[in-house]
Amino acid sequence: MAIEITDANFEEVVLKADKPVLVDFWAVWCGPCRMVGPIVEELSKEYEGKAIIGKVDVDNNPQVAAQMGIRNIPTLLFFKDGEIKDKQVGAVPKNVLAEKLEKLM
Repeated sequence: MAIEITDANFEEVVLKADKPVLVDFWAVWCGPCRMVGPIVEELSKEYEGKAIIGKVDVDNNPQVAAQMGIRNIPTLLFFKDGEIKDKQVGAVPKNVLAEKLEKLM
């Protein structure tokens, strides 16, 4: 299951992670986010132990969303060693996200 990432734990979970991290910035009211949500959950199971997969509800965590420059949702950011290495805006098929994650392994 994808980890809930918040303003409070973002630095610890994402920036200090020792594995690649995929962060899904989403909101309950966002249609495309609901399309991406199940894909993110699948990836969290498939990459368990190899990568950290998490979700940030932008309505409840405006600080981290602003800090990361999130303007549109869903936005998926790919981190490695505390730095953004890739980005995907909008709903895309699972294989697109998996390929981006694989590049960080």
